Amino acid sequence: MTKDAGATGDQRRSQLLRGVLDLCLLALIAERPRYGFEFAEALAAGGLELVSDGSIYPLLARMERAGLVSSYRAPSPSGGAPRKYYRLTGAGHAELNGGRADWHAFAGPVDRILTGATDAGRDARTAQDPADTGEKTP
Repeated sequence: MTKDAGATGDQRRSQLLRGVLDLCLLALIAERPRYGFEFAEALAAGGLELVSDGSIYPLLARMERAGLVSSYRAPSPSGGAPRKYYRLTGAGHAELNGGRADWHAFAGPVDRILTGATDAGRDARTAQDPADTGEKTP
């Protein structure tokens, strides 16, 4: 039985996102304090529409327990219930900086491999058997 390519792609994106969602939230909070619904909006605007509120709120709670963010309540401009805003702590800034460095150290090599920009990849492509590339041999 084969998997639907679309479902497989969504699963892969979901797994990749799971590893960096905390950093994405920290980066959004670093821009300015935010409340819950703003996270989903900002993530979707950035192309990460797979993220649901059910993923965001538990992660914010874990980050608050870990001392990476603090929260405060402020009145809603629309007159509704007060909103819970999150802001970075010193530990949150340090975690974000370290996470960004880890991301760049990880994503750069992965990107080079996936785009075939490694020396080994170039060597392998140039040494390929012409039969494998569809070229006719003389």
